[in-house]
Amino acid sequence: MNSKIACLAILVAFFLAEFDPLASAAAVTCNPLQLSPCAAAVTTSGNPSVTCCNKLKEQKPCLCQYMSNPNLQKFINSPGAKKVADFCDAPFPTC
Repeated sequence: MNSKIACLAILVAFFLAEFDPLASAAAVTCNPLQLSPCAAAVTTSGNPSVTCCNKLKEQKPCLCQYMSNPNLQKFINSPGAKKVADFCDAPFPTC
């Protein structure tokens, strides 16, 4: 159950974070589990934590990669993911 929530949070975060092609991907380890602090906010009505928002913004160079993963798409396209992105002021990337 915890791994499902972590994957959901990661997918939502990827979908919502803005993508900056000039950002250095070398400084970021692309691992969707980095977005696990967002899982609770994606699956409940609660607001995301500061940690969640920071991780979402940190992972933005990886979001297009995550969005192209069929296993993560259902989480990214969820209403909870959109809510987290809006709250964190991290718009969806254009890939």
